Amino acid sequence: MAKEHRYELAVRWTGNNGTGTSAYSAYSRNHEVAASRKPVIVGSSDPAFRGDRSRYNPEELLVASLSTCHMLWYLHLCADGGVVVTSYEDAPLGVMREDSDGSGVFTEVVLRPVVTISKGSEQDAQRFHEQANRMCYVANSVKFPVRHEATVKVRQ
Repeated sequence: MAKEHRYELAVRWTGNNGTGTSAYSAYSRNHEVAASRKPVIVGSSDPAFRGDRSRYNPEELLVASLSTCHMLWYLHLCADGGVVVTSYEDAPLGVMREDSDGSGVFTEVVLRPVVTISKGSEQDAQRFHEQANRMCYVANSVKFPVRHEATVKVRQ
C-alpha cells in the first residue's frame, strides 16, 4: 500500500526595497525558506538574474536535493548490503539551458560521489549507486537525466 508524505514549508520574500515590484530592477530577489523547528535557509536568484551570490538559489537547491537524496539512499543500501562506508563526498553538477524567451530547463545533473569503504566488495559499492539512482524520490520526480560518476576507494 502506498504511503503519502507531506512536506510543508514557509517561503517569505524579503526583498521589498520600499517600492515593491515597481520595476524589474527595483526589488531584491532575497527570500527565506523555513520549516518547523529548523534553521532558515536564505535564498535569492542566481546572480545572472539579479540575485545575491551569497545566498542559495533554487537551481543550487535542486542539485543539492538530488545529491543528498542519492547519498541517503546509497548509505541505506550499503548498510543493508554489508558495505561499510567511512567517507562520502559529492561534487554534483547541474546543467541548465536558458532559452531565448527567458524560460529554461535543466538538461542533466551529474552526481560525482567519492566513497571510501572499509568492508564489503567494491563491486557491490558501485552497484549500490545504480540502485540508489533508481530509488531516489527526487530523481524519480524530475524529467531530466540524473547520472552518476562514482568513485569507490577501499580503505586498507
